[in-house]
Amino acid sequence: MKIISISKNTRWITGYFLVFLLLATGCQQKRKRAESDSRTVFRYNESAGISSLDPAYSTRFEDILAMGHLYNGLVELDNELKVIPALASRWEISEDRKEYTFFLRNNAYFHDHPYFPEGKGRKVTAHDFFYSFFRIIDPETASPGKYIFAKLDKSERSDYIGFRAENDSVFKIYLSGPQPSFLQQLSLMFCAVVPMDIVDRYGTEFRRNPVGTGPFQFRKWKNGVKLVLVKNDNYFEEDENGVRLPYLDAVSISFIQDRHQEFRYFSAGKFEMMSGLGTEFKDELLTPAGNLNPNVVDEVTFQKIPWLKTDYLGILVDSRYASVKRSPLHKKKVRQAINYAINRRELIQYLRNNVGVPAESGFVPKGMPYFEEMAVKGFEYNPQKAMQLLREAGYGEGQTVTGITLITTDEYKNLCEYIQHKLLDVGIDVKIEIVMANVQKQRLAQFQSNFFRKSWIADYADPTNFLQVFYSGNFAPDRGSNYTHFSHPKFDKLYERSLISVDREERTQLFREMEEIILEESPVIPLFYDETARFFRKNVSGMTGNPMNMLSLKRVRVNK
Repeated sequence: MKIISISKNTRWITGYFLVFLLLATGCQQKRKRAESDSRTVFRYNESAGISSLDPAYSTRFEDILAMGHLYNGLVELDNELKVIPALASRWEISEDRKEYTFFLRNNAYFHDHPYFPEGKGRKVTAHDFFYSFFRIIDPETASPGKYIFAKLDKSERSDYIGFRAENDSVFKIYLSGPQPSFLQQLSLMFCAVVPMDIVDRYGTEFRRNPVGTGPFQFRKWKNGVKLVLVKNDNYFEEDENGVRLPYLDAVSISFIQDRHQEFRYFSAGKFEMMSGLGTEFKDELLTPAGNLNPNVVDEVTFQKIPWLKTDYLGILVDSRYASVKRSPLHKKKVRQAINYAINRRELIQYLRNNVGVPAESGFVPKGMPYFEEMAVKGFEYNPQKAMQLLREAGYGEGQTVTGITLITTDEYKNLCEYIQHKLLDVGIDVKIEIVMANVQKQRLAQFQSNFFRKSWIADYADPTNFLQVFYSGNFAPDRGSNYTHFSHPKFDKLYERSLISVDREERTQLFREMEEIILEESPVIPLFYDETARFFRKNVSGMTGNPMNMLSLKRVRVNK
C-alpha cells in the first residue's frame, strides 16, 4: 500500500483554507442576520389572549384589537370619531334616511391565500359585502352583531333581506326607518368584509385562519404563546407622499398572562408597547400626578387619550326579588348617599395616578360625541350631604347602615376597599366579596348579587350605546345588558325617541333628560370615565389613537 504524505506547506494551505471558509461562512451568516434585523416588527402583549379572528363573532375587546390589523369595512372612524371612507370611497344617503348607497374603491384586494387561484388575493366586490352582511343576520351564523341590522327593510327592492349588490362596485342597504347611529355601527368589526370562497372552505375554523383586506395578514398563531401577522404588500392605502402603507414588516402579539413578566419584557426592550395601568407597575412608570417617572423618561413615551368606557357600581333595583326588598339599597336616598360619599377625584389621583376622569357628569363618558352639550351636573364628593340623605332614609344619627355586600374581582380589590373606607366614613358598612370573573358573571346573570362593580365600553360612538344599559327592553341576561333591571316609563320613551330622531338639538335634549333621570334614581354609581394608557419605547413613532381605544399600526414606525 502506498502511503501518501502531506507536506507542511500543504497542511498550512489546507488549514488556512478551512479558517477562510469558516470566516466566510460566519460573515455570510452575519449578513443574513443583518438583513433579517433590518425588518421592523412591532411587538406587544395581550395578557387576556385571543379567542377568535372571525369578525362575525367580534365581542371580546382583545380579539377586536387584533382583527383591526387584518380587516376593513365600508367605513371607519378617525381620531375625532368622524366616519370616514375605508373600502367605500364614498356613499349617499336618501333624504328619508332609509337608503344607503356605497361606492367601493377599485384597488382593494383580499390577502394572498393558497385557496385563491394561483394563491393571489382577488379584488373585493359588492357581492363580498352582500355575503359578509348576510352572514351577520343569518340565524345559522348566530352573530352577536345582528342588532346592527335590526331595521333592515326586507322588501323586494332589497333582494328580500335588506341588501343589494347592484354590480361589483355598488352596494345598497335599505332600512325600514331612520337609524341615526347606523354609519357609526357600520364601522364595527362585525361589518368587516370577508371572502365567501375562503370562509366556505374553512367553516367554523375561519376563526383561526383569517383572510381580510387589512394592512397586515395572518402568518401563524400558537395558542397561549404568540400570534404573528406580516405586512400586506398589496394594501390599498398610501401616505401623503405616495408610499404604500404599512411601514412595519410584521406585528407580533404575545400572550403572557403574568403582568410582572410583561413589564419586565417591556423594560428590557422586548416589547415596543405596553397597555393598561396595572397596579403591579404603575408607580414605576408614572408619578402620582400622572407624569412619566423621571427614571424612565429617557426610554419610554406615554400616551393618554379619552376612552369611551365608564367604570361604575351597579345596584339591582328590581323589587320583584326578595333580596332587593331586604337591602338598604332598595331606598333611593341610600343610593344617592353612596354617590355623594365617594371622592372620585381622590380615587383617580391615588389609585390610578391621574389616569381617568372623575365621573361627575352622568353615565355617558367624556370623549363621546354630544358629551359637552348633554353633560349634566352629577354627584360631587359631599359627605355631609350623604349623611343627611341617610337620615332622611330613616337611619338616625350615629346609626350604621348594614346588610350590603359589594361583589368584585381581585383586579379591583384596591378600588373597592377605598370605596368601602369612604362609605364607612358616612355610616355605611359595606362588606366586599372577591370572586373569579366567571363567578361574578354567573352571579349577576342569576341575580344573586345586588351590588357589583362593572364597566361599560362603547361598541359604537353614540350616547345610545351607553343609555341602552337602562332601557327596560334590555333586561339582562336574556334581552340585553340592563343588569340593574332599572325600569322607568319616561326614560323608555325618551330612549326610543333618541333611536329615530335625526335632529341634533332634539337628540341632545333627549340624552340630557335621560341622564337626569339616571342621576335622580341612582341605579348606578358612576366612578370614572377611563382613559387609554399606553407606554411605548422611544424608537416607536407615528402612533395615534381615538376614544374607541383601537390600535392602528398602519402608520407606525419602529426605528432601529
